[in-house]
Amino acid sequence: MNGSTMTVEAAARMARRDGFLAQAGWGKAEIRLLAGDASFRHYDRLSLGDRTAVLMDAPPPMENVRPFIRIGRLLKDLGFSAPEIYAEDAEAGFLLLEDLGDQTYTRELDAGGDAEALYALATDALVALHRVMPQADLDTLPVFEDARALREVQLVLDWYWPAHFGVPAPDDIRAEFVAAWQQVLPQREKAPKNIALFDFHVDNLLVLKDRKGIAACGLLDFQDAVLAPVTFDLVSLLEDVRRNVPWDLMSRMIERYLAANPAIDRDAYMAAYAIIGAQRNTRIAGTFARLLKRDGKPWYQRFMPRVWELIAHDIQHPVMAPVATWYARHLPLADRVSLKAE
Repeated sequence: MNGSTMTVEAAARMARRDGFLAQAGWGKAEIRLLAGDASFRHYDRLSLGDRTAVLMDAPPPMENVRPFIRIGRLLKDLGFSAPEIYAEDAEAGFLLLEDLGDQTYTRELDAGGDAEALYALATDALVALHRVMPQADLDTLPVFEDARALREVQLVLDWYWPAHFGVPAPDDIRAEFVAAWQQVLPQREKAPKNIALFDFHVDNLLVLKDRKGIAACGLLDFQDAVLAPVTFDLVSLLEDVRRNVPWDLMSRMIERYLAANPAIDRDAYMAAYAIIGAQRNTRIAGTFARLLKRDGKPWYQRFMPRVWELIAHDIQHPVMAPVATWYARHLPLADRVSLKAE
């Protein structure tokens, strides 16, 4: 029954997709899978003669393309290289997008690209974005609140803890964890806020060699944009669990951002950077455990050594002392491991 129902649903969705493409003038295009990710979205490349485009397939109710539409058009209007939206069926979760190519930062770096120049360009794009974001648009963004941050870090207790120890996290240990983060998270507020594209990392940045200045940095996957401390996206870029960015390069990019923003208090910035890094990576540790145990996706476990390394780095900052104490007591280095698929 369930299999039959799924088949009917899949057929109906394919028919809706085909109708959408036909109406947009791409009904006869060749369709090839381009990419998928940890969400329910996937992307297809369409080829029609000498033209190409990208189809985003983001099925509701799990996904909602409306934020992507809104943020994408805002970025385009501000002069950034987000893909142009050719056609949309927001109700069904289909978007027909400009094809910005395949040369992600990841591929460029793997091919021997100039890491210093690439990370500098991405950092400069953030500097520029933070300078030109209209206040009216900032006011419409969802705020990355402490309550959300606190829910996210508890993923490590919800998923990693039972996967590693074989039992749920005890209530007293969870309470101590929550109390530690409640001491730390409000300290982020000392840094100024701006838009955070949220998944600003090398898999979502494109090298556009035919464009100049910040437009040479293509932007993808910004539908989860929030209002957050200005450190947020630089943390995503530099503390990227998929890639071991050298510590000295990290430091130079932080200094580059601060040099371009002399009015920002350095101590407040660095504290917010450490908090957001530790929060983000603790969330990722839990998320990767969930992807393994719930979703049967073991391949993210190869990044876990870097996740734990980044957490250890971030909690060294004095502002993180309550969380560092919790980790030392309840999840010491010996218990920070990659999980094995069963």
